[in-house]
This record gives sequence, structure tokens and C-alpha cells, in this order.
Amino acid sequence: MGITRRRFLQGSALAGAAAGAAAGQRLLFGELETVVAAHPALAVAPSVEDFVPTTCWIGKQDCGIIARRINGRVISLAGQPEHPLNLGALCPKGPAQITALYDPNRVKTPLIRTNAKGQSGTWRRASWKEAIDLVAARVKETRDKDPKLVLWQKGRSKAKSFYDDAFVNSLGATKLGHGTYCSDAGYRALEYTIGLTGVLHPDFRETRYLLSWGWNITNGGGNKFCWITWPRQMLEARERGMKIVQIDPRLRGAGPFADRWLPIRPGTDLALALAFSNVLVAEGYVDGEYLARYTNAATLVRNDGTLVRVDGVPQVWDAAADGPAPLETASQPALDGAYTVDGMPARPAFELYREQIASYTPEWAADVCGLAADEIRGVAIEFGRNARIGSTTVVDGVRVPYRPVGIAAYHMSQQELGFQAVRAMLMMTMLVGAPGAVGGQMADTSWKIDKNYTALDEVEVKDPPYGYTLKSSRYFPINSGFPGMVAKVMLDPRRYGVEKLPEVMITHYVNPLVSFLSRREFIESYAKFKFVADISPWLSETADYFADVVLPAATLEKYEGPSSANDQYTDAVALRVPAMAPLFESRGEIDIYLDLTEAVGVLYGEGGYLDELNKSLKLEPPHALPLDKKPTPREIFDHWALAQGIEQGVSHFETKGVYVKGPLKPAKRYGYVTDPPFGGALHRFYGESLLRYRNEMQAKGAEEVYWRDYTPFPTWRSLTMDASPAEYDLDLISYKLIEHKQSRTGFMPLLAELAPRQRLDINPRTARERGIADGDEVWVESQNAVTGETRRVRTRASYTEAIRPDTVGMPNHFGLWADPRARERGPSPNEIYYVGEGYMTNTADQSFLVKVRVSRA
Repeated sequence: MGITRRRFLQGSALAGAAAGAAAGQRLLFGELETVVAAHPALAVAPSVEDFVPTTCWIGKQDCGIIARRINGRVISLAGQPEHPLNLGALCPKGPAQITALYDPNRVKTPLIRTNAKGQSGTWRRASWKEAIDLVAARVKETRDKDPKLVLWQKGRSKAKSFYDDAFVNSLGATKLGHGTYCSDAGYRALEYTIGLTGVLHPDFRETRYLLSWGWNITNGGGNKFCWITWPRQMLEARERGMKIVQIDPRLRGAGPFADRWLPIRPGTDLALALAFSNVLVAEGYVDGEYLARYTNAATLVRNDGTLVRVDGVPQVWDAAADGPAPLETASQPALDGAYTVDGMPARPAFELYREQIASYTPEWAADVCGLAADEIRGVAIEFGRNARIGSTTVVDGVRVPYRPVGIAAYHMSQQELGFQAVRAMLMMTMLVGAPGAVGGQMADTSWKIDKNYTALDEVEVKDPPYGYTLKSSRYFPINSGFPGMVAKVMLDPRRYGVEKLPEVMITHYVNPLVSFLSRREFIESYAKFKFVADISPWLSETADYFADVVLPAATLEKYEGPSSANDQYTDAVALRVPAMAPLFESRGEIDIYLDLTEAVGVLYGEGGYLDELNKSLKLEPPHALPLDKKPTPREIFDHWALAQGIEQGVSHFETKGVYVKGPLKPAKRYGYVTDPPFGGALHRFYGESLLRYRNEMQAKGAEEVYWRDYTPFPTWRSLTMDASPAEYDLDLISYKLIEHKQSRTGFMPLLAELAPRQRLDINPRTARERGIADGDEVWVESQNAVTGETRRVRTRASYTEAIRPDTVGMPNHFGLWADPRARERGPSPNEIYYVGEGYMTNTADQSFLVKVRVSRA
């Protein structure tokens, strides 16, 4: 289509926004300099200009930033050209975060609540010592009963080793993340199936045919990165001829870059993936060598679904020896046929798969997905043809299988059938041998096996009583740790076989009342916490209602990291270094945790915070932290940098911002040529352990809603939301705007000017049928197909042809009230979604789909 970089920036409408923000800063400070020049008395001392390299604090991927300072104060932010992830470019959030730095509404000192919880808070200022001592006393009191009753809940976490690992482990606390609202269903699917931690992205430098499956190309980033890196690589791939098929109920910003749009009905992605696979198998687009050697597709399966084993080792049928053998020794593993082993019938897993998907034809999927059968068949054949099965290429002197097809998918995994949908999508790429091939399917920026590859295959389904996260329970053997389910458990612990509930919660830059779905459950459950401490630069809605203590965190003014700067081709690492001294009385989170663990009594010694930091940062003598001396964050990062072989230590990052090790070698990028291949992980084409969990769940009395999706092959079933009454005839989806980041930017003036209000994307035909004009105020009412509950919000209709007529969409980021500047910008769609059975995955992850009706207000 002749897309140029210039056209890309025009299409995404970002260049002007970023330039405008920077121009506004120049105008502001330019006028200041003019005033000083006209009145010399105001200029009391010469100005000192310098530049500090750091990283973006708001976005997901920590782009490199250069902070320009005058007399130690930041006056503008620009991209760092040497940083591999952004190469000097910034999205609107980059330059706009200067307004976060100087925001007058930041929490300036520690705060202690003076009124009852469950309502907007009143506060008194406190010293850091008083606040830390109060939090520590409550934590110690609860730890003496049971450390697991201390709950640490994160939203934004930019230093996993310090927060998620060392702090939680030193307390012995329970950890919850935000991933169950992001993409964790997809993460679990990839970890379980091939061992990588991530969802799906292609090898952009080599991919020639891409299924952009719910990937919000110009607004939402994708797997691992939040925006700049993937769109840049996509554009470069387009210039090399890569073809893109957009699979999404809403065309989003993909319009200028997609060759074809399949406007799939929300929630039916599993059905489409199964139909694609049906065509690939029927047309012979199958990489038998990969399936037989690197997956368990050749493993023999008995009639009861269990694998044939000899001395505990799974067996394949060796066609050359005409008998069973372990895969490692078989000369010719058979993928089809029927055999008898020890007097019992058995067939290869692939034979069973071929049989299962035979009914998932394009004609069947067309009705389920709302697409044309010819379109489905055509895309599948194009995918298979472009896979070039059997071909190889040479990369950096290494010969690697070449399969230039892939899928880009991320947030779309958060749907009722998300785990199995992503597994089916991955298995589609497995059919053609694409995982780990040049140009093929990737899921991380390098090929390394996550511990969950083994852990998710060896879950012990236990009897009650259960912990309040329901880990290893009959409800969720594979369990992402779902805050929404914890809220439901707190409201009815007996229902779920739980005896102990959390008493103290530490919220780390997270805002569940707005960012999480179904506010009612969180308001009711959070009222049960005996004590809540919040760490954040701002007073969130959750803290406003429920925090006992608020600890003010710094923004750009702190050490934090380390963060990967690996763009899947360049091996690099970065640190956030303070752009200036902390404003007000704010502190970096690492400083806060050092003080808090010291006050709790778990900073020093074996098993303490410093010991856990040594483990999580992999610090060995002579670079290990002493366990009897409290370090500063800078000293910790100096130990870490020296341990990485960086001779200058942390000062390298204070002057350069990023440490580039060099190109990522093929043996680290491509699974086929790692040592051993694929990191030693046999890819689970057949999920025997999923069937085992299903059987154990049934035996322990779990209801069907919990065990029905634990199937060894992905299996389609109807969606729970489709049981809503017929008048709820529209599917509601939500999506991300590039101008905002979750719920934490709606009050930033520069970003709010670009995307100021909520809206309802609606097809003009659908709107006119309801008498709704563009810009009309409308009610959007949802219905819970399980409980019958209804909820509604009011917003404005926005006409767009780029959405299915039976689908409506609302962006996230709105619905704030604690900051006065964010009020009156409209509601969040999260207010009308539901949590719980029927509206989450079998892995305890949230679904972002619901049936609604829309009417004029």
C-alpha cells in the first residue's frame, strides 16, 4: 500500500500531539526567559543547564528519555536516540508526564485518615516516621497471626525484583497483580503450551504474513511493549512487503495498515482459530517434522485420554521399528494411525486432533463468528502457503527453519474462553512449525523457558480449606491470582471453602475501584480490611475510600528498575535514574520498602529484604549486598551494575541511560537453535494434565462452570453472555487510547486535552435504528446472564463505520473522581462489566465482554 513512516505518524495522529506538548513547554519557558531578560533584577544567578538520561515512568515499556534541566529542575522531556526501544521517539505520554512531575495535586506528605472508611477521606499530615511506624505495626500484628493475611496488591510495578519478589517474600505476604485484567489468560496459555512467558507477537524483521488478532496497532502496543517499538517494526516490515490481516470487531487504528479486515464477533476467537486449523490440516499445511520431534503430537493416547507410558515415560509409535518407543529414541514417530500397546488401543495425539477439528469447518465458524466462510478459508490457505513449510534460511551464519507467518495478540485474551482461544491460535502456528522459526511465532523477546512450564503441568488439586486466592483449588487449578475472585471470596468465604481472609492490604500504585471491573464487589469487600496502606503519587479513588495511610511515591525522581531494553533484536538493559530531587516529601518506592521492612524487622539477615534482593537480582560475592547494613537505592543498583560486568557501575546509567550489550544472537532468539532446541521444553500439543485437572475437579465436587474448559484440545462451547435476554442485543467491548495509560492519566492536562471525554463507538446503522444521532447522550445498560443483574452508564454516541453493527465500544481511562480535573469526563465501561462465574476464564482471569442495550438518554 506504499505506507511510509510519515503516513504512519499521520494515521496515528501522534506526531502533532507530541510536538504540540513540546512546543507548549518551549513557549512557557521561552516567555519566562524573555521576562527575566527585560528585568535583570529577577536573574539572581547564572542558569545551569544539564541533561539527565532516564526512562519513561508512565508507559509500559520504559522508553528512554532525556530530561533537560535548568538549575536542577526538569523543564522538558525528549526521547533518547540511543535507547533501542524508542530510538528517540515518544508517544504523547512521554513529554506530557512533566505535568505529573509538577502536579499540584500530588500527595505531598504522608497522610493518615481522620474519618470512617467507605466514603471520601479526610486526612491529616504525618511525618514519614509516624506513617511508616503505623503501617509496620499493623503488618507485624497480622504477620504474627499468619503472614499470608498480609496482601500486597500491585498495579504498576517497575522493579519486580524489589517489589514483587524481595518485598513480598521477606514479609511472607500474598501477592496479587493486575495481569488478570490485562493478558494473563494468554500468558498462561503460552507458558503451559510452549514454556514462554508472554502472549503472541511475530518476528517482524522476517515475517511476511501477519494475523493482527485484536492487536490495537496504532493505539495499544501489544505483547511486552506499550506502543512505539512494535508499530515501528510493523511499518518497516510493511515496507518489506509484509501482509496484515486485521481480526477484530473494531477496525481500530489498523485501517491504513491492514490488507484485509475480518470483523469477528467478540468472544468467538476460539471458533475462528479452530476453523483456520481445520483448513490447514485439510489442505495439507502441516509441518510433520516439527510436530513429531518437538511437540507431543505423536505421543500415544489411550481411550481414557491418558498417555501411554512405559516406566513413567510417554511413548510414541516408531514406524521404523513398528512398536512403541520414547520420543527421544524413535526413528520415525507416527502422527496418525491406530495401534495396540499392552493389549490396549492407542492413537497418536495428532490423529485425535485431526478427528476433533473435522467438524470445525469454515461454514460452521461463519455462523458463530459472523464472518464469510470464503474469507475464513481464504485467510487460512494464505497463512499455510506463506508458511513455506520445509524452507530454511541463514541468520548470522546459523541455518534456521524459515516460517514467515505469525500472530500478534495480547489484550484480546481476556475473554471467557481466553485460555483455550490463545492455545488454539498458538496451535494453529504449531501446525506449520512456526514457533521459534525465523519469521515465525514469538512470545517473548528471547527464547527462555519460564518456571510455569513445569508448574502448570504439575498442579495438585487440593481439598478445602483453601487460601483466599483459591490457588490449587477445585475451582481454579491453573490460577492467575484474580483480585475480582478474591473480592467475591471475601464476601462469601464459606461458599468457596475459605476460612482465613486477608486483614492488611498494601496497594502499590493500583486503583481497583476504577481500573478493575465490577466496582460493587470491591467496595463491599475492601470494607472488610482492617487496615489499608496505599503507595502512590496521587490520591486514588480506592485510597480516597479505603486507605488508612497514604505514602507519597515519587514519579521521575527516583532510582528504579532494571528494565529490559531488548527489542527482540538488540540485547540491552536500562535503569530509571532520578531526573531531579524528589518533590515535596515524596520518596521512591525502594526507599519506602527499605524503611518499611526495617520497621517491620525483616530488612536484615537471612530471609530478610536484603537477602531476598540478593536472590532476585542474582547478586553473588563480591557484589552481594551485606545483610547487616542498610543501603541506598543507588548503592543497590551499583552492586547490580557491577555484577553485570558494567565497569562504571550505576554511573554508566546516570550518564548513558542504557547499556547496550549488542545484537541478540540467533541462539537466544529462535527456539529451533537454542541449546537444547526450544530450551528443552517439549511443546504440549496435547494437554493431558488439563484433562487430569478436569477429572479431579469433578471428583472433588466442583460445578461444571469451573471444569468445563479444562480439555486436552481447545473445544468450542457457547458463551455465557449469549444467554442474556434478546433485548440485550449488542456486544460491548472496551479498548485503550494511546493518549492515556489505564486510569492514571485522565487528570494530566496535556493528555486530557487530546482525549478529554468518554464516548460510545456505535455503527451509524445501529444507532439510526434506535433513533440515536451522532453526539446524542445515551444509556448503555448491561445484563448479567447468570444473576440477572443490570447496570448502566450514561455517555455520548460517536458514529463510526469501523465497528460491527452488533458491537459497541468504549475506551478505558475514564470514571475518575478523586482528582477534580478528572471529574465530568464520563464513566468507565468497567462499571457495567461483571466479575465471577461466566464472566471469567477457567484460569481465573477477567473477561471484558458483556451483552448490552443502548437507548437515547
